Amino acid sequence: MQILSKAFGAYETNCYIVATDDGELIVDPGEGAFEWIKSVVKKPLAILNTHGHFDHIWDNQKTKEAFNIPIFAPKNDAFMLKGDVFGFNMPPSSADVETNENWYEVGGVRFKYWDFPGHTPGCSAIQIGDALFSGDFIFKGSIGRVDFPYSSPEEMKKSLQKFLDFTQELTIYPGHGDKTTVSREKSNAQGWLAYL
Repeated sequence: MQILSKAFGAYETNCYIVATDDGELIVDPGEGAFEWIKSVVKKPLAILNTHGHFDHIWDNQKTKEAFNIPIFAPKNDAFMLKGDVFGFNMPPSSADVETNENWYEVGGVRFKYWDFPGHTPGCSAIQIGDALFSGDFIFKGSIGRVDFPYSSPEEMKKSLQKFLDFTQELTIYPGHGDKTTVSREKSNAQGWLAYL
């Protein structure tokens, strides 16, 4: 498995391409990501959204139409894809699969959605192999903001506690910034849990 990444848009949102022997999974195609995706993929299988914020889903529809592939997105954030809820003139899209915390498979590649609400109602991390694409749930040394519309500090507290109970050691690929690890961020999560 090979992981490619590039940051796009004003918020430097990471788009990831996870290349496997069976094809590629595209995680969070933000604003302007499509041209890069098009230049890299050979056999795209699906688009995976970690959550519904515009900077992570902007090029969903363009990518879906170009490759005729499905969009997976958290059930509780599906409304954000369909409507421009933040007023940025974002191109609408819709989830072909509205995910819950579960394993999924497309083209022979398995991945799991983990529910970590707080930043958004459906905020999730996606596990593919030994990689965890954490979206805006957790970053290197930080966590997702909980002062946006539809955010919930109480849900974030529950998600951080759930993360502290996480038993797998995975490399974390966040929606913004550099990669990190589960063990490294558990100590940071303790501090954020006390702060919220």
